[in-house]
Amino acid sequence: MADQLGDEVSRILPTLRIDELLDELQARLASVRSSRDRVRQLLEAVVGIGSGLDLEQALSRIVQAAATLVNARYGALGVLGEDGRRLSRFITVGLSPEQIAAIGHFPEGHGLLGELIRHPEPLRAEDLSRHPNSYGFPPNHPPMHSFLGVPIRVRDEIFGNLYMTEKDGGAPFDADDEAVLTALAAAAGVAIDNARLYEEARRRQAWLETTAELTRGLLSEQDMDDVLAGFAQRVRSFAAADLAVIALPSPDSGELFVVAADGRNAEGVRGMTVDVEETLIGAVYKSAQAEVVTDLSSYPRSGRLLPDVVFGPVLAVPLGTAGQVRGAFALYRLAGAPPFDAAMVNLTADMAVQGAVVLELAERRRDSELLSLYADRDRIGRDLHDLAIQRLFATSMSLQGAYKITQKPAVARRIAQAVSDLDDTIKVIRSTIFALHAHEEDQDDAPGVRAQVMEICEQAASLLGFTPSVRFTGPVEHLIGPDAAEQLVAVLREALSNAARHAGASRVDVDLTADGTQVALRISDDGVGIAPGGRRSGLTNLLERAQQFGGTFTAKPGERGGSVLTWTVPTGLEISAGGNAGIKD
Repeated sequence: MADQLGDEVSRILPTLRIDELLDELQARLASVRSSRDRVRQLLEAVVGIGSGLDLEQALSRIVQAAATLVNARYGALGVLGEDGRRLSRFITVGLSPEQIAAIGHFPEGHGLLGELIRHPEPLRAEDLSRHPNSYGFPPNHPPMHSFLGVPIRVRDEIFGNLYMTEKDGGAPFDADDEAVLTALAAAAGVAIDNARLYEEARRRQAWLETTAELTRGLLSEQDMDDVLAGFAQRVRSFAAADLAVIALPSPDSGELFVVAADGRNAEGVRGMTVDVEETLIGAVYKSAQAEVVTDLSSYPRSGRLLPDVVFGPVLAVPLGTAGQVRGAFALYRLAGAPPFDAAMVNLTADMAVQGAVVLELAERRRDSELLSLYADRDRIGRDLHDLAIQRLFATSMSLQGAYKITQKPAVARRIAQAVSDLDDTIKVIRSTIFALHAHEEDQDDAPGVRAQVMEICEQAASLLGFTPSVRFTGPVEHLIGPDAAEQLVAVLREALSNAARHAGASRVDVDLTADGTQVALRISDDGVGIAPGGRRSGLTNLLERAQQFGGTFTAKPGERGGSVLTWTVPTGLEISAGGNAGIKD
């Protein structure tokens, strides 16, 4: 009986061992199948993250693929800042926009996240809250326990870190998860490097196109403000900024004013004056050094351009180099936006230098054109003096000879009138020559005496019913000082107003003469003349204006009717504080 029992046991035991071996084999096959599936998923993820060249899209694909591979509920990719010690960006998956808004500012690299920054090696933890380097969670943060983090290397530098939390099923992350995520991080480094190179090439192309357009615009006939506005728009676009501002110094006060702006509320910025001492743009202009600010509100000179807009990152660069700064260029991003990276800083600085060179060339071109204009004026003046005036003098001398020998009174009167007309023509030509030599920069600051006289005569035409005749003799722009010019213009305006209201004239002649001794303004008309015993308040006012400068004023009847008003002041005199004439420096 015992022998039979032993035989039965011997027959059953091998069968039980085979079942164990089959179970083990099935487990191994399942593991191999699972590994094969994960390898396939890893390959698909590698292909997916490397399929595009846009950096922002690549980062989003990387963190999404990582969370899928290790079955994590939450995932994030932290990008290191320029200093390599803090996180400058944080891209997440698994969190809703409402949760992100409730949590607040993204992590900067404290606690366990900072541990991975300080020691860039794979890190696993079964429970985040129990890790010795745990920093805790901010309010409204969802609960997280299991953790897996690996660094992402781009060439020989750490670009950032992948952070995975809350593995499905509540199990901790294992060695296989770590191996898969490490492999994905290596592929992500290559994809990020390619995307950065592509982004750099795209920026360089945009830089070349922008500088070429700036050069073409400023060296052509386009308005400079329009060219600078286009330049600001293009730079703001490829720099992903919310506002671009170009400020140039005022030629008079030296203060900066915004000549071009593009982006958020650009209309409110364009044309405004920028405080050189209290703003970032002013500091860059004075120091000729670029400034990169992560948060404008923390900058010592944080004067806002727009009261209702809060800006964060700012990049400001000088237009030119030390000693030759022609202005400043600034790019603004709204608060909370990522800061400007080193590549963008370098590109914008290079572009600003190029812009300053083009501005210099455009100014030199304008100077050359101005010099050419002055040369043409000089040539025309010489030709008028050497040819026209001399010939008119010769003709006048011949007529005067004929006047002396003629026996007919009618012919003598005709000749005398012709000689008088020739003298008037010579005076007009000389006045034209003086006008040709008037400096354009004087005309830019304020309207000259000629322009003001012509404007007043044109305005009086609507009251008179005709335009007065105007003649200038001598260099009136150079010999009439600003104070005397102001009084002269007032005298002319009042005289023409009186002629329109009281004279009933059909012709008014205005003659302004300036020579080395005096300035004379003569207004004559063919009206009814000055009535004896009439009101003299207006004429008294004109006399007082002349006496302030030690000058004279007369009002007499014309030879052929009407009246002649003559207002004179000495040349080169300015009114002093006490009302007496003083020598002009």
